[in-house]
Amino acid sequence: MLIKKISFSNIQLVLFSSILIGLSYPPIPGLTIWFAFIPIIHIWLTQKPWESSKLTFLLGIISYLIAFHWMGLNSGASLMAATLSLIGALLYLSFFIAILGFLVSWIENKQAGLGLVSIPFLWVSMEWIRSFGPLGFPWANLAITQTKFLPMLQIIDFTGSEGVGFIIIIFNILLYRIISSYYINKKNIFFLLMTILIPLIFGSIRINFLNNQIWDYRKVAAIQPNINPNQKWEPSYRNTLYDIMDSLNTEAYNLSPELVVWPEAALPAYVRVSSIKNKYQNQVFESSIPLIIGTVDFSRDSTGRKVYNGSIYFGLNGNSMYHKLFLVPFAEYIPFSEKFTMLKKLNFGQANFTKGSEYTVFPLDSIYFSNMICYESSHQKIAKGFINKGARFLTIQANDAWLQNSSGVRQHFELARLRAIELRTGIVRSANTGISGIIDPIGNTIEKIGFNQQSVFQGKILLNKGLTFYAKYGSIFAKICFIFMLIQGFLLLRRQ
Repeated sequence: MLIKKISFSNIQLVLFSSILIGLSYPPIPGLTIWFAFIPIIHIWLTQKPWESSKLTFLLGIISYLIAFHWMGLNSGASLMAATLSLIGALLYLSFFIAILGFLVSWIENKQAGLGLVSIPFLWVSMEWIRSFGPLGFPWANLAITQTKFLPMLQIIDFTGSEGVGFIIIIFNILLYRIISSYYINKKNIFFLLMTILIPLIFGSIRINFLNNQIWDYRKVAAIQPNINPNQKWEPSYRNTLYDIMDSLNTEAYNLSPELVVWPEAALPAYVRVSSIKNKYQNQVFESSIPLIIGTVDFSRDSTGRKVYNGSIYFGLNGNSMYHKLFLVPFAEYIPFSEKFTMLKKLNFGQANFTKGSEYTVFPLDSIYFSNMICYESSHQKIAKGFINKGARFLTIQANDAWLQNSSGVRQHFELARLRAIELRTGIVRSANTGISGIIDPIGNTIEKIGFNQQSVFQGKILLNKGLTFYAKYGSIFAKICFIFMLIQGFLLLRRQ
């Protein structure tokens, strides 16, 4: 038994797992995730529940700090606000994994062997539950660690992103059993190989099948202007900004696309009510090429003025607005402030946007498409909602300049690849300072503009052929895992 022959303290085991997990997130290829959980699994199976929970909480703090340290680099916030947001996120994410550690140890203490079996089901349940509410963060799901290995991701149009985490945890469990055994168990080795080979073979076959399909498409041009967001609203810079955007827009229109996409909050204006609206509307009518621009917007009602992060679509039959549905907590608004208005008086340097209420689809000739704004692309439920409303492809408008040239920028782009595979739809991403690009329904990056570059690009955006299993039924796989664990918990309690 290798683990017992080599003596490590619990803290050392936590450090090993933490570092290996943290280093598996983009931009680093996620190879280490396939053995990262072995040390912490040993803790889960050998420690009392509360001790396991405390050690797992520490694992969460360290691993998520490595993976998501970029949260503290927000150039649009004060150092204190950025640091507090990072600490809050680490505590929040670590809370979930600490509960998982407690439950695995509790189950193992109740019935030896059952704790090991429960781990993949508990992990999937945790990823699913962690996506709920205004603080939901599916960004951390293990699927994002495998975007360099596309065959491994081809199951997620059935299982959702949680399915990849299920496979990764099972592989770690089998590897743990092999390492912790006194003798070589050929059955465990066989199952270990099958755990990796089956999804790889399935994924390769699926990719080959989809590559041989004939896909309808639309030609879309997108702009990456590379504007410093801290300058955007300065009056002295306004004319320069308009000149840059008009020049890039002309370049995009000269490509003769069927749609032009600008990034999030592209202009320092409420475009819907601004005089500049007429210029872009006239250009659309004269060229017969629609345009979508990221813009702030507002409305008034009996409760006062509401401000939105949104997009305005200049279509051939008129204009329409989309208001962002999922806002970044503590950056774009204070969670629950819509119910408790006194929370809006808190000032962390955040905006006080109001959430939108409608999954908007925009008409483009005979089809519809939808637009997601920045952080929304990390939430599979948001993307699924648009596809269920009839969108045949998705655009993403983003402004990742606040994250500087960090791993967060790379991770945000990789999340768009997960959405493309889950829904088997083409995606075009226009980000202010990058990363922009085009992604096909297999998850391939067809076009990619790096960070801190100015560019106009065009490509074919493939249209989805209908609803995937995931689009129709959502996280049914995660729900099955959750129900399975509820039943197991009930049976354990009943035996007691």
